[in-house]
Amino acid sequence: MAEKRDYYEVLGLSKDASQAEIKKAYRKLSKKYHPDLNKEPGADEKFKEVTEAYEVLSDDQKKAAYDAYGHAGANGGFGGGTGGWSDFGSGSYSYSGSGAGFEDIFEQFFGGGAGFGGFGGGRTVDPNAPRQGDDLQYTIDLEFEEVVKGVTKTIRYKREQDCHVCSGSGAKPGSSVKTCPTCHGRGQVQQERNTPLGRVMTQGVCPNCHGQGQVIEEPCTNCQGSGRETVNHSVEVTIPAGVDDGQRMRVQGQGNAGLNGGPAGDLYVVFRVKASKIFRRNGANIEFELPINFAQAALGDEVEIPTVHGKVSMKIPAGTQSGRTFRLKGKGLPQLNAKTNGDQNVTVKVITPKNMNDAQKQAMRDFAQASGDNVSEEEENFFDKIKNAFKD
Repeated sequence: MAEKRDYYEVLGLSKDASQAEIKKAYRKLSKKYHPDLNKEPGADEKFKEVTEAYEVLSDDQKKAAYDAYGHAGANGGFGGGTGGWSDFGSGSYSYSGSGAGFEDIFEQFFGGGAGFGGFGGGRTVDPNAPRQGDDLQYTIDLEFEEVVKGVTKTIRYKREQDCHVCSGSGAKPGSSVKTCPTCHGRGQVQQERNTPLGRVMTQGVCPNCHGQGQVIEEPCTNCQGSGRETVNHSVEVTIPAGVDDGQRMRVQGQGNAGLNGGPAGDLYVVFRVKASKIFRRNGANIEFELPINFAQAALGDEVEIPTVHGKVSMKIPAGTQSGRTFRLKGKGLPQLNAKTNGDQNVTVKVITPKNMNDAQKQAMRDFAQASGDNVSEEEENFFDKIKNAFKD
């Protein structure tokens, strides 16, 4: 196992550094090596090293033990317990300790969020560490025709960012930000409590500065001291061809601004696609119903078919029955993440005439005679026979 570096060396400080200098060095280095901001190999290990050094040197008791005994003193004494921290990535930690039920006993007195000085030291989340901003969602309406070729849209919405007046400090311009008198800039306070196990030191977030280590004398009038403001924001998004209703796309870095120098969140754009007036969509495929008459079905024809890519010519073979489907390959919508299109399925529907004139009726009788049918029967029965010949 590699030997640990000196904590003062890790933070680039001398041993007589003040708490303010320790905190300033930590904030600078944690932003530099934070896994969400630095993707270089080894950055995450450096971030852990910086965090570990800060957690010891920012705690008066741990710092005194470290100054006197080095890493052994910072780790809770000599011959102590075997509890340790497991890293689950991106600065997320979980504590596991030895000793049956030892941690549970402390939770009964202090709750799960307390840190216990002198017993391995529970870690608390540093409120000054860089944090990614919240993600946002925006729903956009699209015409059916817009998804055929894709479209570029400018969308406008509201998001949070650092206050433009105080640059995120929360302080009125010209006023000072002072070290918190309660925690002396550490962001955390300790309390000594009497328990059945003796007097124990507990540690938690400072109630005065809420972990910031600083207090504002005069809050910014624009953001009321929060350091954040909601602004109107616009971004141009390129929507690919073939998106479907209910799908969404991620626009990186267009959510709320990050905290303490952290990256912005993402914007998720949800699509609401209107239905076509003439086509029925089935994924990337298009369904279309084509009405034709008796003559076209019986004799065959060549007709013009509308598609999402324009009109095309299609042949109807002689003797086509109502309900037959023809496939126009590649005439459907573009398929996402592919360079191919779906198909268009054309279903033929033979239309039976309702109100024929005398000439049309005579033509049908002539057709019946040529076919050897008995035309002396009632016309209604004859026309029903013709109609049924073109049903499914």
